[in-house]
Amino acid sequence: MSMTIAEKIFAKASGKKEVEAGDVVMANIDVAMTHDLTGPLSVEAFEKIGVPKVWDPEKIVILFDHQVPADSLDAVTNHMIMRKFVKEQGITNFYDVREGVCHQVLPEKGHVVPGEIVVGTDSHTCTHGALGAFATGIGSTDMSMVFATGKLWFKVPETIKFNIEGTLPEHTYAKDVVLNIIGQIGADGATYKACQFAGETTSNMSVSDRMVMCNMAIEMGGKTGLVEPDQKTVNYLKNHTNKSYNIIKGDDDAASLEIMDIDVSELEPQIACPHNVDNVHGISEVEGTPIDQVFLGSCTNGRIQDLRDAAKILKGNKVSNSIRMLVIPASREVYTKALNEGLMNIFVDSGALVCNPCCGPCLGGHVGLIGPGEVSLSTSNRNFKGRQGSSEGEVYLSSAAVAAASAITGKIEDPRNL
Repeated sequence: MSMTIAEKIFAKASGKKEVEAGDVVMANIDVAMTHDLTGPLSVEAFEKIGVPKVWDPEKIVILFDHQVPADSLDAVTNHMIMRKFVKEQGITNFYDVREGVCHQVLPEKGHVVPGEIVVGTDSHTCTHGALGAFATGIGSTDMSMVFATGKLWFKVPETIKFNIEGTLPEHTYAKDVVLNIIGQIGADGATYKACQFAGETTSNMSVSDRMVMCNMAIEMGGKTGLVEPDQKTVNYLKNHTNKSYNIIKGDDDAASLEIMDIDVSELEPQIACPHNVDNVHGISEVEGTPIDQVFLGSCTNGRIQDLRDAAKILKGNKVSNSIRMLVIPASREVYTKALNEGLMNIFVDSGALVCNPCCGPCLGGHVGLIGPGEVSLSTSNRNFKGRQGSSEGEVYLSSAAVAAASAITGKIEDPRNL
C-alpha cells in the first residue's frame, strides 16, 4: 500500500504495517514540549490523574519563552510551578529563561529528528516538520495524558502537497511564499491536513526557510507542516543532534495525497493585512501604509538569516523617528551569532531596540505592545485583533526585509525601492 510521509510516520508510531488517512491510531510520542505559559495547566491536569511520575523524563522538554523575564506576579508563579515540576520529575531537558523561543531551541538542541512524533502545547509546534518529523500542537489536558502514558490518539490526516517551483525574485523569501499560499487557499483551506512543502524551490531553501513555511501551516488550518528530509536536513542534523533516526519519505501515488502546483518566479513581497492571516496582498497594493512599530523576531522570522537580511538593509540607515523598532532574536544561539557578526551594532546604531530572546509582543501579553489605533508591522505569524496588544490596533505581517525597509521610512516599504 502506498502511503504519504505522514501516514508512514503514524504507522511506525502506532506499531502498524500500514495506515491510511482517516484511521484513528494510538501513537507513541517521541518528544513532548511545553512552556511557561501553557505548562502550568498541563502540570495541574497531570497531578489530577494521580500518576506519581511522568512516563519518560528524558522525552519531555520544558522551556521558558513567552514571558521572559517574568513581567508579572502571575508569570513568576508560572515559572515557579514549572521549576518545581522539573525538579520533582527529574526532567533534564529544561531550558530556563536564558535560551529563547521553544520552536527555535528544540531543533538547535537536537531534540527533533526525522520520522518522529513531536507534540507541544503550542499551536506552532508544526514548525518542526521542516526536519521531517510529524509535529503538532496539542492542548494542555492532552499533554497531561502524554506525561502520564507517553501515548496520544490521532486521526491520520490527509496530505496536501504544495509543489513549489521557480526562482524567487530579489527580496522575496520563504515568508512571502507561505503567505501567498495562505492567501490562495484561505485560513481553513487545509483544515486537519498535513501541509507538505515540496518542489525545486523548497529543495533550494535552507532548513531555516523551511521552518518558516512549516511554522505557518497552522494558519491555513493544517495539522502539521512537512518537508521530506534531504541532504540539507542531514547536514543540519550533523551539527545539532546525536539522536539516531531513520529518514522516511512518502509515495507519490498515495491515495490521500492532493497536489497543488505553485509558481513563485514572479512573486512580489507579500503582506498579510488586518485582521486575518489569509487577508494577503502584494506589497504594491499596501505600500505607503503608515506604521507605528516594527517587530523583527518570533518563531517565524527571528533566526540568524532573518537578522542578516534586515541588517543588510538597515546598515548605514536610521529607524524613522516616527516609529519604534524591536529586534528580538529567536534564541541565545541566534543572539550570539548576531553579536559575533556585528549585526547587533547595526541594529543599535540604526535606533532599533534589541531585546532578549523571547516571544516578545507576539502573544500580546509581554514587551512591545501596541495601543489603540496603532499599527504594527511584524515578522511573526498572526495578526488577529489584540494579538500584539490593543484590540483597536492593527497588525500587518511581512518578511524581515520588508520590516527593515519599512522601519527606515516609517511606512510599509518595498525593500526593492531601497
